[in-house]
Amino acid sequence: MTEEMTLDAAAEAMREATRKTVRRGSLLYLIQGILLVIAGVLALVYPLITNVALAIFLGWMLLLSGIVQAVTLIGGGKTPDFWLQLISAALSVIVGFLFLRNPAVAVGTLVMLMSVFFMIEGISKTVFSLTIRPFPNWGWVLASGILGILIAVWLLANPAMSLLLLGILIGVQLVAEGIAIATMAWMARKETR
Repeated sequence: MTEEMTLDAAAEAMREATRKTVRRGSLLYLIQGILLVIAGVLALVYPLITNVALAIFLGWMLLLSGIVQAVTLIGGGKTPDFWLQLISAALSVIVGFLFLRNPAVAVGTLVMLMSVFFMIEGISKTVFSLTIRPFPNWGWVLASGILGILIAVWLLANPAMSLLLLGILIGVQLVAEGIAIATMAWMARKETR
């Protein structure tokens, strides 16, 4: 019985610490939520451009990451896993270059990557929502997490259709996440007044 109360007390302390963190950063969370909604609306209006832009962005990130990794590795001297890291850097550069060379083909790869991202993000938001559960409107964060999981499952189940709808689904997720974060921040700001 005492152990159970101790666990409950620890859980409540964690919830309270999370609520305080949200309250302190409520303005930044509100701005983040608004920016996510704007990005989501743009993705909904321009889904094909969103797909290609995402492929190009990822291509540059992989290319630059691989170059920085290789330069750092070569400049740092030999490590026990030097060749493995060098192969990793080279693959990053090659995949980045391929994404930049043909973004339309890269979009197919993005469907799989976005499925994994939405699944992880959805699980993360769902767990976070249960952490802040007593917080007003915690259900919006839960809904955002569940939506992320559902989008991931749908992308995996419908790969051909996903190529057409990836930008739209990204837009929906960004809008939902933006609303969830902005609502949470707005309520935290109201609570501190």
